[in-house]
Amino acid sequence: MIHKATFWLLFVKLLQYFLAIDAEIPAVIVFGDSSVDTGNNNELSTILRSNFEPYGRDFFGGKPTGRFSNGRLPSDFISEAFGLKPVVPAFLNPNYKIDDFATGVCFASAGTGYDNATSDTLVSLLTSKENANILLSLQILDSIVHNYNMQSVLPLWKEVEYYKQYQQQLRDYLGDDRANTILEEAVYLISIGTNDFLENYYARHKRRLEFSIEEYQNFLIGIASDFIKDLYNLGARRISLGGLPPMGCLPLERTRNIMFKRQCIEEYNQVAREFNMKLANLVDRLNTELKGIQLLLSNPYDILLEMIQNPSSFGKIFSLKTERIWMLNFLFSGFDNADVGCCATGYLEMGYMCDQLNPFTCKDADKYVFWDAFHPTERTNGLVAAHLMKKWSTKFL
Repeated sequence: MIHKATFWLLFVKLLQYFLAIDAEIPAVIVFGDSSVDTGNNNELSTILRSNFEPYGRDFFGGKPTGRFSNGRLPSDFISEAFGLKPVVPAFLNPNYKIDDFATGVCFASAGTGYDNATSDTLVSLLTSKENANILLSLQILDSIVHNYNMQSVLPLWKEVEYYKQYQQQLRDYLGDDRANTILEEAVYLISIGTNDFLENYYARHKRRLEFSIEEYQNFLIGIASDFIKDLYNLGARRISLGGLPPMGCLPLERTRNIMFKRQCIEEYNQVAREFNMKLANLVDRLNTELKGIQLLLSNPYDILLEMIQNPSSFGKIFSLKTERIWMLNFLFSGFDNADVGCCATGYLEMGYMCDQLNPFTCKDADKYVFWDAFHPTERTNGLVAAHLMKKWSTKFL
């Protein structure tokens, strides 16, 4: 079997070659939730953390970093494919300085959403006794609440405030002209929205009393529009706006659907598809309205659904549909499992329930689409990154 480090080195090199990446991308700047949080939540008083084993067991040095995976995230692979660092550092990590952030920085926070209420909702959701049976045992829950001064994760507006701080630090470090060039030519990655539906709208009553599902989608689209305009006014021009995954097929949601034999919740998938269409319309509109912007929708829905529905044959049929990309296929065999995560039983565990003492954690995460009950494995993240980047060839590259 090919050594894992050699596998990913070859993967990235082939990705660079086949996608003809010759554009000068000076930095990758990331906003969003746990799908791209590289460790910011480590510095917050929240239980939404993953800076402990077995998280990160396949990361460089086998160290947990706060990434909700066994290894790297899509943003890490994208950074390396652009010829930058193989990891995107978290802005709040005190071990990094502005010279580390000059080529990439992450402001994402696990548990957040477009809706400001989502970051607050998750605190009450996770500490609610009524949800303890699905999220945490009461004993673990009480211990965590006792030892942590619980606070919200970073709402999206706070991520923007940190970005403004970063801009000033970069200008102080490099000078206005060089810093402004980096900020304008950087690729901005946005991956957010799943928590708004699964951990806010469907998990709590407040938003459902205020909005129908379509009204809530439109409410979030309005926030997304304002957010992109804010980034544009701050100098961003190359922006990748992430779509929603087939969220009804996440292992945790399937477990909640146990009365129907853990089938995917089609209602949630339908909402994801509808929201992605609204995002696509938003992208078209803003590309017309905002002069010089290069905004595109990076939609992971189809490739993730393909992995979930055809796990064993995925490697054989995977193609980026270019004349030479077929050569990548020799790297990919199918997955063994797509309906549970690798960590613990894989049915409902994530965060503190996915710890190194759990005897059920799988030996080889590469055989699984999901690492825990909510987040993909490093292998899935790499494949999603490759799928999304090939769509960028006519926009960014």
